Amino acid sequence: MTTTNQKPTVLQSLVAGGLAGTAVDLLFFPIDTIKTRLQAPQGFSRAGGFKGIYKGVGSVGVGSAPGAAVFFAAYDTLKHNSPLPAHLEPVTHMVSASIAEIAACLVRVPTEVIKTRAQTSSYGPGQSSLAAAKFVLSSNGWPGFYRGFGSTIMREIPFTSIQFPLYELLKSRLSRIVQRKPLYAHEAAVCGSIAGGVAAALTTPLDVLKTRVMLDMRDPAKEVLPSLAARLKHIYLTEGMPALFAGVVPRTLWISAGGAVFLGVYEWAVHGLMSYS
Repeated sequence: MTTTNQKPTVLQSLVAGGLAGTAVDLLFFPIDTIKTRLQAPQGFSRAGGFKGIYKGVGSVGVGSAPGAAVFFAAYDTLKHNSPLPAHLEPVTHMVSASIAEIAACLVRVPTEVIKTRAQTSSYGPGQSSLAAAKFVLSSNGWPGFYRGFGSTIMREIPFTSIQFPLYELLKSRLSRIVQRKPLYAHEAAVCGSIAGGVAAALTTPLDVLKTRVMLDMRDPAKEVLPSLAARLKHIYLTEGMPALFAGVVPRTLWISAGGAVFLGVYEWAVHGLMSYS
């Protein structure tokens, strides 16, 4: 087997991650908008239907690159410096991805809040990302930008705990088959697509919960808001199981295709940067 064990620097991971995050978020934004509107409590049509499917894209343009950059810089650093033995690699990948995701969410959640409210016309039709940001700030102050942080973490930790160990496993198995390491970018993209699709389908109820929390514009300073568990139970009891899997098809398709682009672009960029170092 042809093997290259060179590890990326933090800067290389940052740059490659930023490119990957920007590429996937801008390319698949319309599908994300449709998924978000399907999950909105007011219903798909009242949330905007198929109109203005790029509403909120400005906030994604600002947040996607830094969020993905932070994720991969943390993930690669933790993965390559893990004290765990080789036979516990899946645990290493799971823990590394989970910690990296928490770090990335600190950057990404504010833009997610703005994006979600702009996508669903929460402040009326025609509102831009900047206008949505001003409304969040005036209504809830700076803490409003982190509305849904807990539910986002609750969604992302299980998602990354499934996606990245599965992604690394698929890459390892494919490397043995083709007798080459690292894989070409398009080969890594296939692994990323499968891993992303599986993780997306299994964690859809948590994504629905995250969307509902971010769309809840009640002021926590004026009333006690329900816990995440209570919200999840309420959705199930009042709307049934289908509501917990609202948007599962576009979410799975989007993240499956997005996983191919995200991880394919990352592998292409990071190995390209390493070859020039």
